[in-house]
Amino acid sequence: MRMSAQGSLLQRQHADRAVSSEKSLPTRLSRAYEKEERFVDVVIQIGLLALGFVLLVKGADWFVEGASRLAEKFGIPQLVIGLTIVAMGTSLPEAAVSVSAALKGSAEITIGNIVGSNIMNILLILGLTALITPIAVQKSTVRYEIPFVIVVSAILVAMGAAGDNLLHLSDGLILWALMLCYLGYLLVIAKKGGGLPEEMPEEKPMPVWKMLALIVLGGAMIVLGSDVAVDAATELAMIFGMSERLIGLTIVAFGTSLPELVTSVTAAIKGKADIAVGNIVGSNIFNILFVVGTSALITPVAYAPEFLTDGIVCIAAAVLLWICVFKNKRLGRVGGLLMLLGYGGYFMYLMR
Repeated sequence: MRMSAQGSLLQRQHADRAVSSEKSLPTRLSRAYEKEERFVDVVIQIGLLALGFVLLVKGADWFVEGASRLAEKFGIPQLVIGLTIVAMGTSLPEAAVSVSAALKGSAEITIGNIVGSNIMNILLILGLTALITPIAVQKSTVRYEIPFVIVVSAILVAMGAAGDNLLHLSDGLILWALMLCYLGYLLVIAKKGGGLPEEMPEEKPMPVWKMLALIVLGGAMIVLGSDVAVDAATELAMIFGMSERLIGLTIVAFGTSLPELVTSVTAAIKGKADIAVGNIVGSNIFNILFVVGTSALITPVAYAPEFLTDGIVCIAAAVLLWICVFKNKRLGRVGGLLMLLGYGGYFMYLMR
């Protein structure tokens, strides 16, 4: 009897395990399917993000080329073209992404993109460039432009910290007024010969229809690229449970800073990195005054309290650059290493 009872108990246990296994099989299959679906979704969104960045960069390139050629056709001096269309053209990817994000209600991507790009431009791009080869810095950059980028970075933080943590139309007007002052300064420096561009090589004539086509196609690619990039970045943030702030400060900022990264590192490898600091500082100034200013003119832009720390890091990065180049008008390998270590520390702070 005892043996029979034990046998019956074992049979019931085996039967329970079999039923449990049958019940858990659909669950395991469902989880495996969800993981596979999530992986495919991540790959698709990363692909769309990359496509958005390609459209942004190439679109900005075509737009600037078409607009520059058209302006030249109508007799506008190269100096004015260089200080307006070309200079602002380098900030077009950031501008398109930031405005698109603001209109979509993803304000954390708007501010994160600009603040993240500015931090990355100095600490990562200049740090990497200086590590490859020391960079000479113009006297005007040390005396005026780096202090000015520190000031406008501080103004952005003050605007964000004030009142309702929103950048309004009035803030946009202030930033645009400062940008016009900066353009005036650049014009004076260029006329004195301190920032005059080298003679451009003779270019083949371009028909007006082609100039217009480049402007229209480039503009369309910028709009489409910004739309795709913002949607993909938002979707990735949702998939990984990350904040839009973190996505904006890292992935989106890296994508929109790619032109500066490629240009600076390539110039350093070719031994022509002397203009890198001036270009990066100028890009950072335009990012704040032109991009954030334009975004605030179009729609109120939220400046979350969390961005105050990032804004202070942005100011500190510019101060570190100024300290490194103040004495010798040169950014050496030690300064470059300090900047890379600084970015490493900031990245660890973001990932904590």
